[in-house]
Amino acid sequence: MNPSNQNLYARFHTAFAPTLERVAIETDHGDQYTFGDLDQHTARMANWLQSLGLQSGDRVMVQVEKSVPALLFYLACLRTGVVYVPLNTAYQAAELTYFIENAEPSVFVCDPARESDLLALTQRLGVAHLATLDATGKGSLMDAALTQAPQQTIQPMQSDELAAILYTSGTTGRSKGAQLTHGNLASNAQTLLSYWDWQNVDVLIHALPIFHVHGLFVAVHCALLNASKMLWMGKFNPQQVLDWLPQATVFMGVPTLYVRLLQEKTLDAAVCSHMRLFISGSAPLLTETFEAWQARTDHTILERYGMSETAMLTSNPCRAEEGPRKGGTVGRPLPDVQLRCVDEHDAPRAQGDVGAIQVKGPNVFPGYWRMPEANAKEFTADGWFRTGDVGRIDVDGYVTIVGRSKDLIITGGYNVYPAEVEGFINDMAGVDESAVIGCPHRDFGEGVVAVVVAKPGVTLDPSELSQQLKGQIAGFKVPKHFFVVTELPRNVMGKVQKNLLRQTYEKVFEGA
Repeated sequence: MNPSNQNLYARFHTAFAPTLERVAIETDHGDQYTFGDLDQHTARMANWLQSLGLQSGDRVMVQVEKSVPALLFYLACLRTGVVYVPLNTAYQAAELTYFIENAEPSVFVCDPARESDLLALTQRLGVAHLATLDATGKGSLMDAALTQAPQQTIQPMQSDELAAILYTSGTTGRSKGAQLTHGNLASNAQTLLSYWDWQNVDVLIHALPIFHVHGLFVAVHCALLNASKMLWMGKFNPQQVLDWLPQATVFMGVPTLYVRLLQEKTLDAAVCSHMRLFISGSAPLLTETFEAWQARTDHTILERYGMSETAMLTSNPCRAEEGPRKGGTVGRPLPDVQLRCVDEHDAPRAQGDVGAIQVKGPNVFPGYWRMPEANAKEFTADGWFRTGDVGRIDVDGYVTIVGRSKDLIITGGYNVYPAEVEGFINDMAGVDESAVIGCPHRDFGEGVVAVVVAKPGVTLDPSELSQQLKGQIAGFKVPKHFFVVTELPRNVMGKVQKNLLRQTYEKVFEGA
């Protein structure tokens, strides 16, 4: 790699260039891609982007199902220097309108089934090009790319230039675009490669979506930088994971995936004997799941902690000599990451005391896209990022997350901000006000619950509220239960006491 070129793809290319004939990806349908295939396909896609006149810094927005070609397109964006903006496939028109208006993409890539619906929207909002890509990797994007040459010069980039924007809902209901640079992503991937002790023989089971940090950056970047083979599934299938375990060494999942694997009777120590490392993140791992996995497989799950704005921040130890993996904690800060717990005045808390978590490091994003007010609020005067999480650090340096000051709900590894959902509910006919909370759910960690107050003289049907909402926002944000009440509990300042609501409905998902 040219040492002056900090393009993240250039780093990947340097890692796998000596092994172009080796299989890089094998899918659950039996398709195989060598590292040479990856390089040629991404070159064709990059040439297509350049043929459209895109320049470094232009945005490309993508809302497609998981597929290998979808991953290749992300890599093509990196090598072209354009900014990749992935979106959850569950987002609906109201959400897409805001994302497009905010990011102003030059290209929008969608599933062919949604092309007719999105054509008018993208044209109205000034998107120059609409392309398609389906779950099998077919669509107008691939058709156009195949007409291009299979070689392309990787665009020179500086480490502080943008690689991606990830939208994460804000507490006010307004989504914020977390800007991640080539340097942010490269530093974090290199740190994880070392800290998690990646070996030449490692094989990764890739069972995660690729529209957020965990699946797209953590899993993929580690595998590519290590020139490791990925066993790739389009959608999570517990039996497929079990079939692959004897030939794999690394698995990354959210707690929900571990819960579902534990439901498989054939999961035992023997089937996991070839595995080196099981990693969990994106949501809290219940102690019950941590211990059950240990008992069934003879493996201790490594839990870590990260955010869209920072990629990975902390991790339990990988190597035994560095200490135990403590259930209920997210481990210690990663090398080069600084983490502190502070009080409301940003003064450090004493060891073991609960405080607001703030972080610094080369992996921490430079700020939110086009949101100077949010950036001024979310960063301290001395440059620490306020994560919005609350936790404590024990005598051994292990971090425990005890809550979320931003009222975030994490359900099945996906983030849900109550204010955004409340905004949609409150706009419904007959609704006076609402409060959205997260309640314990054995499978998803938390389940979304809405408590709604009707306007005087109006009778609300919970099932109708749910149905209306499903057409407006992503399915994982739609409350699984709606409760209609006469009033919401408030304190003397008039603020809704969501802690009381959580207590009232804490057992609503028992038996789910």
